[in-house]
Amino acid sequence: MNCLKTGAVKSKPSLSVAKIVLDASALLAYIHGEPGAERVAAVLDEAVISAVNLAEAVTKLVLTTGSTDRTLRLIAEAEVDVADFDQRLAQETGALAAVTRARGLSLGDRACMALARREQATAMTADHAWSNLDIGVEVQLIRSSSRGMR
Repeated sequence: MNCLKTGAVKSKPSLSVAKIVLDASALLAYIHGEPGAERVAAVLDEAVISAVNLAEAVTKLVLTTGSTDRTLRLIAEAEVDVADFDQRLAQETGALAAVTRARGLSLGDRACMALARREQATAMTADHAWSNLDIGVEVQLIRSSSRGMR
Protein backbone atom coordinates (compact mmCIF):
# COMPACT_ATOMS: atom_id res chain seq x y z
CA MET A 1 0.00 0.00 0.00
CA ASN A 2 1.34 3.41 -0.92
CA CYS A 3 0.24 5.98 1.65
CA LEU A 4 1.21 9.26 3.27
CA LYS A 5 0.51 10.76 6.71
CA THR A 6 -1.85 13.76 6.60
CA GLY A 7 -0.37 15.46 9.64
CA ALA A 8 3.33 15.04 8.99
CA VAL A 9 5.49 18.08 8.32
CA LYS A 10 7.13 16.09 5.56
CA SER A 11 5.00 13.35 4.04
CA LYS A 12 6.67 9.99 4.08
CA PRO A 13 5.58 6.61 2.79
CA SER A 14 4.11 4.27 5.39
CA LEU A 15 5.07 0.62 5.27
CA SER A 16 2.58 -0.54 7.87
CA VAL A 17 -0.45 -2.59 6.96
CA ALA A 18 -3.72 -0.93 7.91
CA LYS A 19 -6.15 -2.81 10.11
CA ILE A 20 -8.90 -0.20 9.77
CA VAL A 21 -10.04 1.74 6.70
CA LEU A 22 -11.95 4.90 7.58
CA ASP A 23 -14.90 6.18 5.64
CA ALA A 24 -15.24 9.97 5.38
CA SER A 25 -18.14 9.80 7.85
CA ALA A 26 -15.90 8.24 10.51
CA LEU A 27 -13.16 10.84 10.02
CA LEU A 28 -15.71 13.66 10.15
CA ALA A 29 -17.27 12.27 13.33
CA TYR A 30 -13.81 12.24 14.90
CA ILE A 31 -13.00 15.79 13.79
CA HIS A 32 -16.36 17.15 14.99
CA GLY A 33 -16.38 15.17 18.24
CA GLU A 34 -19.67 13.54 17.29
CA PRO A 35 -21.01 10.30 18.75
CA GLY A 36 -18.66 7.51 17.74
CA ALA A 37 -15.60 9.79 17.73
CA GLU A 38 -14.10 7.81 20.60
CA ARG A 39 -14.21 4.62 18.52
CA VAL A 40 -12.35 6.35 15.70
CA ALA A 41 -9.80 7.87 18.10
CA ALA A 42 -9.06 4.42 19.50
CA VAL A 43 -7.95 3.10 16.09
CA LEU A 44 -6.34 6.11 14.40
CA ASP A 45 -2.84 4.69 14.83
CA GLU A 46 -3.75 1.63 12.79
CA ALA A 47 -6.10 3.32 10.32
CA VAL A 48 -5.87 4.51 6.74
CA ILE A 49 -8.25 6.50 4.56
CA SER A 50 -8.55 6.39 0.79
CA ALA A 51 -7.60 9.57 -1.06
CA VAL A 52 -11.18 9.53 -2.40
CA ASN A 53 -12.64 9.53 1.13
CA LEU A 54 -10.19 12.22 2.18
CA ALA A 55 -11.40 14.37 -0.72
CA GLU A 56 -14.98 13.79 0.43
CA ALA A 57 -14.12 14.81 4.02
CA VAL A 58 -12.21 17.89 2.84
CA THR A 59 -15.14 18.89 0.63
CA LYS A 60 -17.64 18.66 3.48
CA LEU A 61 -15.34 20.52 5.87
CA VAL A 62 -14.62 23.33 3.41
CA LEU A 63 -18.33 23.75 2.78
CA THR A 64 -19.20 23.82 6.49
CA THR A 65 -16.24 25.87 7.77
CA GLY A 66 -15.89 28.14 4.75
CA SER A 67 -12.13 27.93 5.16
CA THR A 68 -9.67 25.79 3.26
CA ASP A 69 -6.90 26.67 5.72
CA ARG A 70 -8.97 25.64 8.74
CA THR A 71 -10.03 22.46 6.95
CA LEU A 72 -6.46 21.48 6.16
CA ARG A 73 -5.46 22.11 9.80
CA LEU A 74 -8.28 19.90 11.05
CA ILE A 75 -7.30 17.13 8.64
CA ALA A 76 -3.62 17.43 9.57
CA GLU A 77 -4.45 17.16 13.27
CA ALA A 78 -6.10 13.78 12.64
CA GLU A 79 -2.75 12.39 11.42
CA VAL A 80 -4.34 9.55 9.47
CA ASP A 81 -2.50 7.72 6.69
CA VAL A 82 -3.87 8.35 3.20
CA ALA A 83 -3.83 5.55 0.62
CA ASP A 84 -3.42 6.38 -3.04
CA PHE A 85 -6.40 5.62 -5.27
CA ASP A 86 -4.87 3.69 -8.14
CA GLN A 87 -6.23 2.01 -11.26
CA ARG A 88 -6.87 -1.31 -9.50
CA LEU A 89 -8.83 0.35 -6.70
CA ALA A 90 -10.76 2.40 -9.26
CA GLN A 91 -11.78 -0.76 -11.09
CA GLU A 92 -12.77 -2.56 -7.88
CA THR A 93 -14.70 0.48 -6.71
CA GLY A 94 -16.64 0.60 -9.95
CA ALA A 95 -17.33 -3.14 -9.87
CA LEU A 96 -18.83 -2.85 -6.38
CA ALA A 97 -21.65 -0.72 -7.80
CA ALA A 98 -23.47 -3.84 -9.00
CA VAL A 99 -23.66 -5.40 -5.52
CA THR A 100 -24.19 -2.19 -3.52
CA ARG A 101 -26.63 -0.36 -5.78
CA ALA A 102 -29.71 -1.39 -3.81
CA ARG A 103 -28.20 0.19 -0.68
CA GLY A 104 -27.39 3.45 -2.47
CA LEU A 105 -23.68 3.40 -1.63
CA SER A 106 -21.76 6.33 -3.10
CA LEU A 107 -18.50 6.29 -5.00
CA GLY A 108 -16.73 7.24 -1.75
CA ASP A 109 -18.43 4.42 0.14
CA ARG A 110 -17.35 1.93 -2.50
CA ALA A 111 -13.78 3.32 -2.54
CA CYS A 112 -13.56 2.69 1.20
CA MET A 113 -14.93 -0.84 0.77
CA ALA A 114 -12.55 -1.63 -2.07
CA LEU A 115 -9.54 -0.46 -0.05
CA ALA A 116 -10.68 -2.44 3.00
CA ARG A 117 -11.12 -5.55 0.89
CA ARG A 118 -7.67 -5.14 -0.69
CA GLU A 119 -6.00 -4.62 2.69
CA GLN A 120 -8.11 -7.32 4.37
CA ALA A 121 -9.04 -4.66 6.90
CA THR A 122 -12.19 -3.57 8.70
CA ALA A 123 -14.13 -0.67 7.17
CA MET A 124 -15.24 1.88 9.79
CA THR A 125 -18.22 4.11 9.04
CA ALA A 126 -21.20 5.94 10.50
CA ASP A 127 -23.36 4.84 7.55
CA HIS A 128 -25.88 2.18 8.58
CA ALA A 129 -26.56 1.34 4.91
CA TRP A 130 -23.34 -0.70 5.03
CA SER A 131 -24.80 -3.11 7.59
CA ASN A 132 -25.03 -6.73 6.49
CA LEU A 133 -23.39 -6.21 3.11
CA ASP A 134 -22.04 -9.50 1.80
CA ILE A 135 -18.92 -8.39 -0.09
CA GLY A 136 -16.17 -9.92 2.03
CA VAL A 137 -15.48 -6.83 4.14
CA GLU A 138 -16.01 -6.53 7.87
CA VAL A 139 -17.85 -3.32 8.70
CA GLN A 140 -17.71 -1.57 12.05
CA LEU A 141 -20.37 1.05 12.68
CA ILE A 142 -19.14 3.83 14.95
CA ARG A 143 -22.63 4.58 16.28
CA SER A 144 -23.85 1.09 17.13
CA SER A 145 -22.55 -2.10 18.71
CA SER A 146 -18.86 -2.80 18.05
CA ARG A 147 -19.51 -6.20 16.53
CA GLY A 148 -18.47 -6.54 12.91
CA MET A 149 -20.91 -7.25 10.12
CA ARG A 150 -20.38 -8.88 6.76
